[in-house]
Amino acid sequence: MNGTNLYGPFSDTAVVPPLALEAVEVAKRLDFPLCVHPATGRLLAAIAGGVVDGLIGETGTGTGVGVAWMLSTASPETQIVSIELDERRAQAAADLFVRYPQVTILQGDSNDIAEHGPFDLLVLDAPAADGPIAWKSLDPLVQLKPNGVLVKDDIWPMNSWPPRAFDGSVDVSRTHWLEHPALFATEIPVAEGYGVLVGRRRP
Repeated sequence: MNGTNLYGPFSDTAVVPPLALEAVEVAKRLDFPLCVHPATGRLLAAIAGGVVDGLIGETGTGTGVGVAWMLSTASPETQIVSIELDERRAQAAADLFVRYPQVTILQGDSNDIAEHGPFDLLVLDAPAADGPIAWKSLDPLVQLKPNGVLVKDDIWPMNSWPPRAFDGSVDVSRTHWLEHPALFATEIPVAEGYGVLVGRRRP
């Protein structure tokens, strides 16, 4: 929550890509508080850096902060497709990346990104109703290329089994992915109160 305001200390450093800081400023103008946490952004950049001449998908563009992190390390030949439900945010992000032909910003429901796959890296940063990208029905064998990576951010860090949500209830969906037979999956704590689930499709 309030990830947009977490970028203040980094505005005069080289830690955050300049384009990500531009996207943060757009978020502030649009009163959008939910930019990706800077620590999560760095993890996305690290993973995206391993995608060479591939395809990255993202649900929940916001104003493009996550895209900017990934664009900063992905190879120039790699295509990035991100989808945002809110029309104003989608247009603002499209305007921000207009000079980057390898980036496509779509406006629509998260499930609509499925038609652009399968992906080398698929980042789920927005919920989806029942459909191909919905957390309960997503099939890694369909949406990911062999060895493709699935990322789900903004989860409460796990310190026991089974994993639990912030309210103490058992996180059934996370258990599903950590035990999914098509994935090698783990969880990475990136900051206090923030975890990221990362799963690689088995070859």
